[in-house]
Amino acid sequence: MTRALRELYRSNPVLAITGWLHWVLAAVLIVAVQFDSRIILGINPWIKPIKFSTSIAIYVWTLAWYLRYLCARGRAVRIISWGVAICVVSEIAGITLQSLRGVPSHFNVSTPLNAAMFTAMGIIIGINTALLIWVCVLFFVDRPDIPAAYLWGIRFGLVLFLLASFEGVFMVMHGSHTVGAPDGGAGLPFVNWSREHGDLRVMHFAGMHALQVLPLAGYWIARSGSAEAVQVSFTGGVFLLYLGTMALLFWMAMQGRPMAF
Repeated sequence: MTRALRELYRSNPVLAITGWLHWVLAAVLIVAVQFDSRIILGINPWIKPIKFSTSIAIYVWTLAWYLRYLCARGRAVRIISWGVAICVVSEIAGITLQSLRGVPSHFNVSTPLNAAMFTAMGIIIGINTALLIWVCVLFFVDRPDIPAAYLWGIRFGLVLFLLASFEGVFMVMHGSHTVGAPDGGAGLPFVNWSREHGDLRVMHFAGMHALQVLPLAGYWIARSGSAEAVQVSFTGGVFLLYLGTMALLFWMAMQGRPMAF
């Protein structure tokens, strides 16, 4: 693990440091939870920035690892890295500030300031998504010197990540993440997914972390020793299974059905 972190910093210090900043923020906010009794939409105000900072840290480190394979695209990698770093730092700053103020950060247009904050975060996420589209295109255009199944895992992971990003746009259009009730009802521990109604965040979460799951699946399939075409076929099968699961989660949410916990 130490060697991997050193390699991450050596190859992409911008995203490596960005990840560390978010891990530190998450640790600080975990402590803050113990000293704050306020509630926003049914949960402690610091839970949401903890979730986002943890997820962002995983995201930027994952992206930094993959960008190592685009060694012939130095300028593009630098632009993408700085762009993503600025976007995620700006987003977590907005989320944390709104939690400090004691108000929801998303879907909150109750005042001009809250509406401006939400709009700004939307623009930031739009820029981040555009940068990931660029990354996806580069991985489909280029042929990095890695096993084919692993490469296709990265490609499929990026596609599903982008699909989840577009579902985020749908949530904005819907005006909330809960279907069948206002946001803020009884939810699962920490993630706070609704236990009583449909919740669009479940599919969003699954798609975001396809960026880790699909490449890992491709990596391990590539180690199986079978023919390359067979490995790629198995990776494609994992992609279709994962895509089907995401579609099911989206359908359940739209039907107002909660996760069966």
